[in-house]
Amino acid sequence: MDLLSRLLALMPVAGRLDVRCHFGAPWRIDEPAADAREIPYHVLLRGEAVIEDGHGEPLRMTAGDIVLFPAGAPHALHDGSSGAVTAASARQVDGLTVATNEGTGAAVDILCGRFLLPAVPERLLRDHLPGRLLVHSVAPGDDVDAAQRDGEFANSRLARLIQLMREEALEQGPASETLVNHLSGALFALTLRFASHADEPPRGLLALAQRPRLQPAVAAMFDEPGKPWTLPELAELCHMSRATFARHFDEAIGRSASDVLTEIRMALAGRKLAQTSLGIAEIGEAVGYQSDAAFQRVFKRQVGMTPAQWRALAKAESVLER
Repeated sequence: MDLLSRLLALMPVAGRLDVRCHFGAPWRIDEPAADAREIPYHVLLRGEAVIEDGHGEPLRMTAGDIVLFPAGAPHALHDGSSGAVTAASARQVDGLTVATNEGTGAAVDILCGRFLLPAVPERLLRDHLPGRLLVHSVAPGDDVDAAQRDGEFANSRLARLIQLMREEALEQGPASETLVNHLSGALFALTLRFASHADEPPRGLLALAQRPRLQPAVAAMFDEPGKPWTLPELAELCHMSRATFARHFDEAIGRSASDVLTEIRMALAGRKLAQTSLGIAEIGEAVGYQSDAAFQRVFKRQVGMTPAQWRALAKAESVLER
């Protein structure tokens, strides 16, 4: 399996579509900070939009673009004008919230939703993604006219998925809400695949995926996280000296291989705590800790709570989600 597949297998992400916005300028969408296990996303189906999140320069979106906020920070999308915003109203259409306004300016269609992280410590995912991630399904330099951007987009998997989401959201056929939510999960995976073409260079595990020489060590950590890996053993898998391996790893993601191995172990332990009734010491041993005290200490340092507290919280959230 490739690195992205391993990551998503360890932390399967679902999606949910919250609202489809059909606005005429002037318009504005203000989003508060997201919950701990949510990553807000917006797909621009038609028109143009400006993104602001208080960090860095505002970004401009065109039709076919997707923006994610992995850190869950509050943010805003707007038409870029300084005019008074036209009030929006919302209605339910076959289970989907549709927001509209009376603006007479340039029109936009936007799908707003969130990716839902599973009940595992999300540090492995959040810490390896930028605070905001803008991905183009149509490359900015492509010779694509505005009409094609607003309709067919480019002939890529990501663009075709967005087009299918658009059709389901607009046509509202039987089970459209459920289908769009499932497509949202696929959108997350494809967006990460296309992240290397984003305005910000990939970081963390996404950057590591671009280092084929390091892949044997990364694959081993995902495949056998419970094995007591040493740095020389991981370096040997990559046919490197210990010093060369450590340097390449640090250059790729700015942290050590042992740090990543610990994060993988804690993500796996968190999932086992949430989804099984195995004893805490047994789970710790399964992810590489012969000492229960050592496992408890590392888990609390990484996650911010004890394994028992994490298990209780995950089970309580599971009851609320039913």
